[in-house]
Amino acid sequence: MDSGGASMADKTNFTKEEWTLLLKSPMIAGMAITAADPSGLWGLLKESFAGGTALTKVATDPNANALVKAVVADFSASEGRSAARDGLKADFAGGKAADIKTKSIDSLRQVSSLLNAKAPGDAAAFKDWLRQISQSTAEAASEGGGLFGGGVLVSDAEKATLGEIS
Repeated sequence: MDSGGASMADKTNFTKEEWTLLLKSPMIAGMAITAADPSGLWGLLKESFAGGTALTKVATDPNANALVKAVVADFSASEGRSAARDGLKADFAGGKAADIKTKSIDSLRQVSSLLNAKAPGDAAAFKDWLRQISQSTAEAASEGGGLFGGGVLVSDAEKATLGEIS
């Protein structure tokens, strides 16, 4: 993606709190969808796996945005994972699904504003990556079916949440 001559952002462009928000953002993008229409343990596992797959895919993609790759690389390190996990616990502990969805959307809006302000050359690619994670999460488990299938791939609640994320 051409940055229009703007230098690409990295971890040094952000405060510790801002970087932690970026580290949490791929998990939050998936959590927003999962919380929009909880689909039981099996669905939760499938949806969680979809988010993890998105991280792995970026790590091996030579064409991935540099800021996205920096977040994935930091998340892959123990310290980055701990910062993201601790941040998520602090933000979402004990929340009900509706609250988690609302907080997730609010957090993603903060990410969007942060990227627009501090990493305009990376903002579109980073936001697109988060949308892809949300889409993959929504498509990972069908909603409203039984153990052996049925139901719809992406529920109305998930579609509405995808719209909010976009």
